[in-house]
This record gives sequence, structure tokens and C-alpha cells, in this order.
Amino acid sequence: MFFPVSGVEINPLIPPLVAFLISSLTAPAGVSGAFLLLPFQMSVLNYTSPSVSPTNMIYNIVAIPGGLYRYIKEGRMAWPLTWVIVAGTLPGVFFGSWARIKYLPDPGAFKLFVGLVLLYLGLKLAIELTGGSKKKKSRNKALEQKFNERITQQKGETNKRLAAGLPAEAVVKTRSFSLKKIEYEFWGDTYSFGTLTIFFLALVVGLIGGIYGIGGGAIIAPFCVSILNLPVYTVAGAALAGTFITSIAGVFFYTLLEFTAVGASAHIAPDWALGALFGLGGLLGTYCGAYVQKFLREGFVKGIMAFLVLFLALKYIIQFFI
Repeated sequence: MFFPVSGVEINPLIPPLVAFLISSLTAPAGVSGAFLLLPFQMSVLNYTSPSVSPTNMIYNIVAIPGGLYRYIKEGRMAWPLTWVIVAGTLPGVFFGSWARIKYLPDPGAFKLFVGLVLLYLGLKLAIELTGGSKKKKSRNKALEQKFNERITQQKGETNKRLAAGLPAEAVVKTRSFSLKKIEYEFWGDTYSFGTLTIFFLALVVGLIGGIYGIGGGAIIAPFCVSILNLPVYTVAGAALAGTFITSIAGVFFYTLLEFTAVGASAHIAPDWALGALFGLGGLLGTYCGAYVQKFLREGFVKGIMAFLVLFLALKYIIQFFI
């Protein structure tokens, strides 16, 4: 099948299959998988024009609702965190879309910057996994211990094996939400962080997401888990929601810029057909990934996140010097 906008010719079954495999692996960590899909489009499909960024965002728009539905249904959405992420990403994605066309049609130097940031976050996650972090808060250790105890408790009950994940009462409950601090409760423990900290991070992430079309979950989620010490069970849904809103805004801004003097000189129109095919596979993949997350140990989810973040970081850094 030939896609005239992107110039890609491929079997129509391959895009949804690739997207399903990627998203089912990344959704438990709060990442849509767009940051892995973008290199696939550029390296495998040879789709390298600026329009690959909004096409990647179309994938997010179609794919993410599947995972969001599961997180909302099971009460694992930290809504205050979600709204602050959305508020920060919206202005960031506008400037990112404009910068992608105006200054960074081939943003090698910016990829190096992103790679270094992701490298730091990935290494921090990896250090925590190996037990090298002395700053890991005791309540996160307690959360992991409770998860392990629940699995041990039901290990011999074959008919309840699937229930050996998070209990029904493990839902997010907001305790306070102000411009200074956000505080919520999850599975008997309380977590808090600065509102402005998340807002400015989301602003930067929106800028990056607007440029590359990766949404930003690959940065938001590791930061919240490794720096703010929030449980990944409560971060994943908020990160996906932020990516979803960022992608909608990004496609909208790219469409507007197509009719400006800046966009007239570049090929920036998204390939809706190709993006939708990727999105269909991602829709099922994020749903499945969000569903199985509650059965996975936090350390396992962190391990997936660390591997993916380090993979992307090294790829960007190496590309800069080659």
C-alpha cells in the first residue's frame, strides 16, 4: 500500500502490528511508545521529512485512549498531576512545533541535549533498581513490599492467581491541590510534590514533544518516578494523559503552521492514513499494557522504563557524533 503524503510504501498490516508490540511494552510505564515509533518511521520506512512529527502525534491521539480508559476505570489517575502536566505542555508544544519548522528541520544538537537529559534519568532509574540509591524513600519500599506480600499470600490459590496484583482499594485519592503543592494518597501512603516543579517540567516536555512528535511521556514518567519518588502506578495514567493532550495540540498547531510563511517552505502536513494505522495497533496495545500493569512489580515496570529511556538516550547521543 502506498501512502502519498509520506511517500511510504508498506504492507498495511505492518504499521498496526509494530505499534501494538511497542505500546503494549511501554504503556505500563506511562509511555505511549511514540519515541520508539519515530525512529522506526525514520530508519525503517525512510520517512524523514518534518511531517513525521505530526504523523507520530496522530498515532498518540488514536492509541492513548485505550490505556487511559483502563487507568481511569481502575482509579489510578492522579488528576491534579494530570491537569498540571496538561497546563504546562500546551504552550510548550506550540513553540516546539514552530521551532521544529523554523530552526530545527534536522535538530542534531537538540537531540544531543535530549539524549543527555534522558541518560541522566535512565541512569538514576538503573541505580535505584540495583539498590545503589540511598535516597529512595521508605514508603516506596513499603509499597513494593506490600505488592510482594500480596502475591505471596495468593500464590497457592490457583483460582485467584489473576488477582495477585494491586487490590481494588489501591486507588488514587486527592488530599490537597494548590499552586504550591499537590498531595494525594495511594494504597495507604501519602505523596506530595511542588506544583510549579511539574508545571515547568511539562513546559519543557511540551517543547520537546512539539519538535519531535514524541509526546513527552518518556521524560515526564521517569522524572516523576526517579526524582519525585512517586509510585509508577499513579504516574503512568497522568503521563499518558499529558502525551494525549500534547499530541492533539501538536497536530492542531502543525496544521495551522502549514498555512503560514514558515510552514510553506517545509513539508509538514501529517500523513493521517499512516498515523491512523499505527494508532489502531497502539489503541489495543496501550489498553493491554495498562491492564497488565497492576499485575507487575514496580521494579519490573521501572526496569522497562530504564531500558527504553537509556536506549533512546544512547541512540540520540551516538547519532550526534556519527
